[in-house]
Amino acid sequence: MTDLLLDERELRFQLYELLDTEALLQRPRYSEHDRGVFDATLTTARQIAAELFAPHNHKGDANEPTFDGERIHMIAETKAAWDGFADAGFLAAHHDFSDGGLQLPEVVLRACMAYFNAANIATVAYSFLSIGATNLVKAFADTTLRERFLPPMLDGRFSGTMALTEPGQGSALGDLRTLARPANDGTYRIFGQKMFISGGDHELTDNIVHMVLARIEGAPAGTKGISLFLVPKFLVNADGSLGARNDVALAGLLHKMGYRNTTSTVLAFGEHDGAVGYLVGEAHQGLSYMFQMMNEARVGVGLGAASLAYQSYIHALDYARQRPQGRLPDNKSPLAPQVRIIEHADVRRMLLQQKVYAEGSLALCLYASSLVEDAHTASAPLERRNAAELLDVLTPVVKTWPSRYGLLACEIGVQILGGAGYTREYPLEQYYRDNRLNPIHEGTEGIQAIDLLGRKLGSRGGDGYRLFVAEVLATLLVASKDTRCAPLAARLADALGILEQVTVSLQAQVADNANLGLANATPYLDIFGRVVMGWIWLRQALLGSSALDAEVTGSEADFYQGKLQAAHYFMTWEMASLESQARLLMDANHIAYYMQDRWF
Repeated sequence: MTDLLLDERELRFQLYELLDTEALLQRPRYSEHDRGVFDATLTTARQIAAELFAPHNHKGDANEPTFDGERIHMIAETKAAWDGFADAGFLAAHHDFSDGGLQLPEVVLRACMAYFNAANIATVAYSFLSIGATNLVKAFADTTLRERFLPPMLDGRFSGTMALTEPGQGSALGDLRTLARPANDGTYRIFGQKMFISGGDHELTDNIVHMVLARIEGAPAGTKGISLFLVPKFLVNADGSLGARNDVALAGLLHKMGYRNTTSTVLAFGEHDGAVGYLVGEAHQGLSYMFQMMNEARVGVGLGAASLAYQSYIHALDYARQRPQGRLPDNKSPLAPQVRIIEHADVRRMLLQQKVYAEGSLALCLYASSLVEDAHTASAPLERRNAAELLDVLTPVVKTWPSRYGLLACEIGVQILGGAGYTREYPLEQYYRDNRLNPIHEGTEGIQAIDLLGRKLGSRGGDGYRLFVAEVLATLLVASKDTRCAPLAARLADALGILEQVTVSLQAQVADNANLGLANATPYLDIFGRVVMGWIWLRQALLGSSALDAEVTGSEADFYQGKLQAAHYFMTWEMASLESQARLLMDANHIAYYMQDRWF
């Protein structure tokens, strides 16, 4: 069933109706493009995903990479997929023509990535990480490093990673202990160990460029003492040729329940004389630089979760339309033919729940990618600044909502298939296992919640939040005048009012006692996320209503009617518990906070 990737009609709707991606052609950077270029790129991505990624998704899961003490072994199809991705120019797609790129908008690249995620999220992880590492080098490395490392990273000869986590610390990066000792030649020698480094070792490329957070000898404690280093697996000579093996060793592979074809590694830096590392940017500013790659990865993780949710949905839908099972409750005749399971109301309920999670998550992630684009290429400085602020406050939601509810969509998909969903003969169980990592990837849900409530709505002053509220109010104004959407707008307006009340309440609680105030940050993030998704669904419903007003017919009418029905479901069912949950937060209910260790 490798032909079941993303629905092309859905993707066109997201890109050209909900986001108006075609309007980007008016910006100077894209003046040489047209919609045909965007569509051709998407078609190429779909073809490569279907031909080189999807066919070995199950095989890579069943035959994960191994380490014999000297080298990594993985299925040959992984290398073919990497080469196909690189040869088509996707590693450099959003870079300038002058750098060998295709100069594509960020949102078009990420729509392409959705195809690859849907086809084989474990194999495309190598490319995903390399794109982020390349962006980091381009943004902050000096000219010498850029000239030496960017060309081979852009054309696929080198891959990249991010090396943050250590055995003694995970999200608490201020406690990392990897040491950087200055050398006489202006480089550094890196000593320490990193773990859970995805793509940390393999033989897909000639070299691997590790972006490593470390503390320069004598640096201050905490996050203010962290610096960023470029540490290659093999040293690179001035002429671009490979030199000696750097003092970076694979200490072992970790074995996860999903993403199995992505090597998850423990790397040892400096087991001998120290790994040669090159300081990126200024000393002690490493964490601020790395946030670029981390935030990019957070949006990417959300998109990966959305893609897996969508895969689960369309496979479950396909199965439900084909599988005969039982009869409707009002049919008591055992001789009557069985009906397809999609005719059972409870199955349609589950499918509708999957639809709102999968399509909503995809829309949210592509919207976030459009904000990335606006933050870089919008014509007015204020527009660029506002896009960056809005993206900043929404990033925790973009990362966590698809990860949490996309996983639930996968769980529902298994349930729809019943016993078949629990077998490896169908891909649903793998989608669930693969997606289970995403609520952990790039900061757990709790970390994102504290970031939102404690930093972005606290010390930052909430500028992005106010921009978000303004966007929602603008949509509500339009929707309130639409007969079909006015009831939906009323429900979202109520939800927005609740969100504003609980936000003010929790900000006061955090100011009074940060430990107590942030104890329920994750439920707050969930409330915030549901309001964001309500807005996303209201915008889709408005487009559906306009299309029906224009009297579209046939499959097009069905498509837009489906959008309206999904929006009604979301506003009615997914918003139902919001008020009671908000009341608990505003009442400063800290039952969990006061639970004692010894009581468990």
